[in-house]
Formats: sequence, C-alpha cells, structure tokens
Amino acid sequence: MRKFGLIGYPLTHSFSKKYFTEKFGKEGLTDCQFDLYEIEKVDLVKEIIQENNELEGLSVTIPYKEKVIQYLDELDPACEAIGAVNCIKVKNGKLKGYNTDYIGFKESLAEWLGDERPKALVLGTGGASKAVIQALKDLGITYLIVSRTRSSTNEGWVTYEDLEKQEEILKSHHLIVNTTPLGTFPNTEVMPAINANLISKQHKVYDLVYNPEKTFLMRSMEARGAVVKNGLEMLHLQAEAAWKIWN
Repeated sequence: MRKFGLIGYPLTHSFSKKYFTEKFGKEGLTDCQFDLYEIEKVDLVKEIIQENNELEGLSVTIPYKEKVIQYLDELDPACEAIGAVNCIKVKNGKLKGYNTDYIGFKESLAEWLGDERPKALVLGTGGASKAVIQALKDLGITYLIVSRTRSSTNEGWVTYEDLEKQEEILKSHHLIVNTTPLGTFPNTEVMPAINANLISKQHKVYDLVYNPEKTFLMRSMEARGAVVKNGLEMLHLQAEAAWKIWN
C-alpha cells in the first residue's frame, strides 16, 4: 500500500484527505491511501515517518509550514527562498521539502490577472504569505505586506492602522490577497480590518480561504464593485503539484 498524508494541528477541516481519496477512487488507484496525522508538536513527524514505512509523501498545514524545515534533509531551491514547506517527499528515509502553495497560487493568479500587474497588498505574515510574496515577485508585481504590528526590520510593511490613516495606500493598490485564516468556517463573519468604503471597481480581491466559498471579506468587497476570487482553484493546483512531486 502506498501511503500519503497530512500533518497539522488541528485538522478539523482537511481538504487534502477528501481530495486525494476521491482522486484515488476516480483513477482506480486502489493501492493508495491518504491519512490525517494530527500532531500537537512538530517533532512527532519523526515518529510518523518511523511508524509508516509505506509513506511516500506528506502535505503540511498550519502551524507547521515553517517549523517542519528543521526535520528535513533537503529543500527545493524555490522553497528555500520562501522559507515555508507544505509538501514533503519521502524517499529512502530522506525527506525533501517543497512549496506547492507557491506553484498553485502563481498559476492561478497569472491566469486570473492576464496581462494586468496591479500593485498588491498581502494581508498576513505566516507561511502562506511567504509563498504568495515569492509568486508576486516572480510575476513582477510590487507589493506591501500588511500586518497588525509594525516590523522594525523590513521595508515594505504597513499596519492595518496605516491603511486606515493613509487612504491613498488602498486607493493605489488594486490587488488584495488575504493569506490570513480570518473568515474561515466556523468563524465566518469576520474579516481583516480593511475599510470597504475605499474599495472600487478597480480592485481585485483574492482570498486564500475556500471554506466558506464566499467569505465575509469577499462579500464586503464585491458589494463595493470589486472582483473577487477564493482559494479553491489554488488548492486544486497545489494538490496536483504535490501529486506530481510524490510520483
């Protein structure tokens, strides 16, 4: 039996298990299975590898995309630049890290924008935002990172407070990418602190959240004329990229 799985904590709503189980069924891959490994501490990944000899690949979700790196033998170069891993290939007891969030987001965004290259605001500073930033760089899109607190070390960071005080930031940055989990089921009626009154028809909002299908952020921005998109397509693309890596 070929085994694949997902590590994270908590794993209440896993897209991966459903996706891969359905994929294996559709494609007649009866020798493949996908399991959930809900681990409270990242170092338990070593035990999972030891106890499951048939394991060929792992997906990695919150909160371990950065913490898991210390347990890997090798990193894909693009992944090294990002500093976050969401896909691990297991071969001959060696672990290699990849970032398929980056692949999925870049493909999806490029298709959505066409030839447009609007200035972007990236909401959030976690593992997912690192993949998004690398994709924006590679697509030639300038961006600002938006965080609740100011970063003393990095240029190109603003706070939500700055957005409120300096209205021209939102007015001149027409692509908004939400990489925070705000608005995810079951806490669906919350969103990052973006002033919807400054949103216009020129804005595009890409929310990495996919459950619910239309987040509170998307609904609020769409009501002001913005074009919106959720993270489902990115999720499918990153899952297929992981499958390619594992095979």
